[in-house]
Amino acid sequence: MAIKIGITGGIGSGKSMVSRLLEVLGVPVYISDLETKRLMASDLFIREELSALLGAEVYAGGTLNKPLLASYLFSSPEHAKEINGIVHPRVKEDFRRWAQCHAASAIVGIESAILVEAGFTGEVDAIVMVYAPEEVRISRAVRRDASSRELIEKRVRSQMDDEEKRKYADFVIVNDGETPLIPQVLELIGSFSEKMHYLLRK
Repeated sequence: MAIKIGITGGIGSGKSMVSRLLEVLGVPVYISDLETKRLMASDLFIREELSALLGAEVYAGGTLNKPLLASYLFSSPEHAKEINGIVHPRVKEDFRRWAQCHAASAIVGIESAILVEAGFTGEVDAIVMVYAPEEVRISRAVRRDASSRELIEKRVRSQMDDEEKRKYADFVIVNDGETPLIPQVLELIGSFSEKMHYLLRK
């Protein structure tokens, strides 16, 4: 039975970089963003529920009308709650199936910016938070997304505050551009491997 770790952090924190390092080191990682997009395109339940909520035009031409979905989603917290209520349970089920397929691995991960907010804390054995100072995160995201600072700051404000998120974390990886990342990831894997050996000996 694999130890499941949740990898989270705000926009521009570098959680994707940590996930890639984990994968290189043999830890399979479920990337929530990608899998959610796949499910929203292919899952019949999600398609039916979103069509009932937003009308048939949400899948006009057979593909997801992202601008329509986004304008509804971001227009109010209630709307976001409705969409999340349709999508998140299906993502949870998909992650559980995926984790079973990777049960032979000692450790598996799930990467999600909204791991805590989406109610995924019960799906994992430990939470790893990737942390970077806000100014570093904003600069990275502006460069990466070729976006305006104003838009990135708005996205930062829409996410759970880092200090709040830190309360849920069992491990914090600092990715500030100065602290070496690889030794921290190796230490993380080492601590989980020790925990796994302990559980197997019991």
